[in-house]
Amino acid sequence: MNSGDTAWVLMSAALVLLMTPGLAFFYGGMVRSRGVLNMLMMSLGSIGVVGVLWVLIGYSTAFGSDIGGVGLLGNPAEFFGLSSLLGGDHVSGSIPTLAFVGFQAMFAIITVALISGAIADRARFGPWLLFAGLWAVVVYFPVAHWVFAFDTEDDAGNVTAVGGWIANRLAAIDFAGGTAVHINAGAAALALVLVLGKRKGWPKDPGKPHNLPFVVLGAGLLWFGWFGFNAGSALAANTTAAVTLVNTLVATSAAMLGWLLVERIRDGHATTLGAASGIVAGLVAITPACSSVTPLGAIAIGAITGAVCALAVSLKYRFGYDDSLDVVGVHLVGGLLGTLLIGLFASSAAPAGVDGLFYGGGLDQLWRQAVGAIAVLAYSFVLSLVLALLVKAVVGFRLSAEDEAVGIDETEHAETAYHFGDDRSARRRSAAPADEVERKLEGSRA
Repeated sequence: MNSGDTAWVLMSAALVLLMTPGLAFFYGGMVRSRGVLNMLMMSLGSIGVVGVLWVLIGYSTAFGSDIGGVGLLGNPAEFFGLSSLLGGDHVSGSIPTLAFVGFQAMFAIITVALISGAIADRARFGPWLLFAGLWAVVVYFPVAHWVFAFDTEDDAGNVTAVGGWIANRLAAIDFAGGTAVHINAGAAALALVLVLGKRKGWPKDPGKPHNLPFVVLGAGLLWFGWFGFNAGSALAANTTAAVTLVNTLVATSAAMLGWLLVERIRDGHATTLGAASGIVAGLVAITPACSSVTPLGAIAIGAITGAVCALAVSLKYRFGYDDSLDVVGVHLVGGLLGTLLIGLFASSAAPAGVDGLFYGGGLDQLWRQAVGAIAVLAYSFVLSLVLALLVKAVVGFRLSAEDEAVGIDETEHAETAYHFGDDRSARRRSAAPADEVERKLEGSRA
């Protein structure tokens, strides 16, 4: 084991966990004031549900011995409870296996939390937690196996443990989760909005963000944590980590500019919400590509994705699906672009060592990326649709019309985010000094 690598992965895991509260602020600022607490709770609830499931069966399903040797599913019982990994002899690369377990847990958590933004203001909290747990088990854990579980080989090059089919047989590149995280969550979000339907009054009343400073704070926390998300996926403090960190910086910067440029041309002004949204779009797009492109390639991917996602968020109005906070327009579209553009901009000068079409590699990598992206999209959408319909049928999923009109914070959590005081109490406080003066005057007369 290498202490420097271990320290980097442990710190990266903490950074990735911070992304989920950051996402909560990002989403929370974008909803009405009467729904901000529910938005925060949906992210926090994801931490609780997925954190427990990951220890029980999640890690085993994603990274356990492949069942049948075909790359579809790890053995859910292999590392149940993780007790078998507590000894110091369990190593993954140059780090303790438990450090890797913890790092990957954070990916599972934020992937589930990402979905929640699509159904803001209208999903009951209990059914959301039920869906989150079912979705993690049925969709995320298997897809993580496909994408993140690599074959294990002995010194002679013989495969001793079979990994996922996308990572090994297909050889598609997804360094930190463009398919497993963003396409996966985006497809699930689309399925959920189709099952739950539109918010009351949408699209005539789309609902303006109640707190743009929250949105910017959330975007900043996401960007900060994303360095752990991408550079931490190197699983070592090495050159690959440095390359992915720089690519994450410049792609995100370019995406923000690309989004703002579209806003300026289309609407006549650049907005704070657009800047924050462009940041997230760039982070999404560079996630799969950060190890396979040069910094110039990262700038190109970021700029393209920022501009395209700025246009894609309006698709919900054209096709009539109410994706409240643009999870489909940013994460699904951005994840698809980042995954596919590897086939164009990948350079063998980058750590992944693969050339895309623009660097003389032909179409070989592009078709691999397309197959991986389409497979995850289709699997996630279909299974998410089935799970959402199941939850809806068994326990109900959507708020009643009356509860939605009152506000989801009050009806689901019996709380409100902002208290401006009781008017009668305020009047009593303002009257108190005058009463005191009157008493003093009466005393002096006596």
